[in-house]
Amino acid sequence: MLTFSSCKINLGLNIINKRPDGFHSIETIFYPIDFIQDAIEIISHSKSKDYYHFTGLKMDCKENENLCVKTINLLRQHYRFPFISLYLHKTIPMGAGLGGGSANAASIINLVNNKYCLNISEENRRKLASQVGSDCAFFIQPIPSFGEGKGEILSKIELSLSAYHLVIVKPPIHISTAWAYKNAIPQSGRETLKKLILNNGISNWKNVLQNDFETGVFKEYPEIAKIKETLYTSGAIYAQMSGSGSAVFGIFDTETEIAFPNEYKILWGQI
Repeated sequence: MLTFSSCKINLGLNIINKRPDGFHSIETIFYPIDFIQDAIEIISHSKSKDYYHFTGLKMDCKENENLCVKTINLLRQHYRFPFISLYLHKTIPMGAGLGGGSANAASIINLVNNKYCLNISEENRRKLASQVGSDCAFFIQPIPSFGEGKGEILSKIELSLSAYHLVIVKPPIHISTAWAYKNAIPQSGRETLKKLILNNGISNWKNVLQNDFETGVFKEYPEIAKIKETLYTSGAIYAQMSGSGSAVFGIFDTETEIAFPNEYKILWGQI
């Protein structure tokens, strides 16, 4: 059985505080992007272990650190299903803040549930996904959502950007989420991000929304800040770094092509 997993952008990200468990409380708006996808296929076999095959963009992590492997191992703690060969063809950039790995994990949960008729409820699939990563739960059913807590507490919001075009720029920089949190300064007492994004038109988002990761990331990697500036000077209605970076997106009224260095990965499409 074959499935495709998409990615996301964050339309604003507020880091509220550091929690006693070492994680951070955040507010964010997750928005799904499906014009770039990874392909995942699962095939049953009669052997006595699971096998993993990765193609496309190279993943540098060890196999036991890979979210696909962690997800299958987690599912096996709770459910019985045949041993598998899992094939992942990776096209979503890593270390970009686009949630590609989290989307893979959630897609695998959905795929195993459907393929082997496990009848796992959506609520329990979200709980399982949250054990793999804080933003994995969003990808169980990726619709525009307000994320709270670590990003796993989700509520649907009525928001459509289907009239706009998106450009995503990924420089050859990999940013660790742990590093990004370490170099971000939490801020509490602000107006809720959900209220800001719904009470302001997209033309005013650049004045009221922010990504708290940008300060630390832009200081360390000024070329990422330059990407955001270039998107705005090229006519973006709204531009921001997604998640903990390093990808930066720009929302445009019309399809737009912008010149960036050859080593940058440029993705564009209608949202």
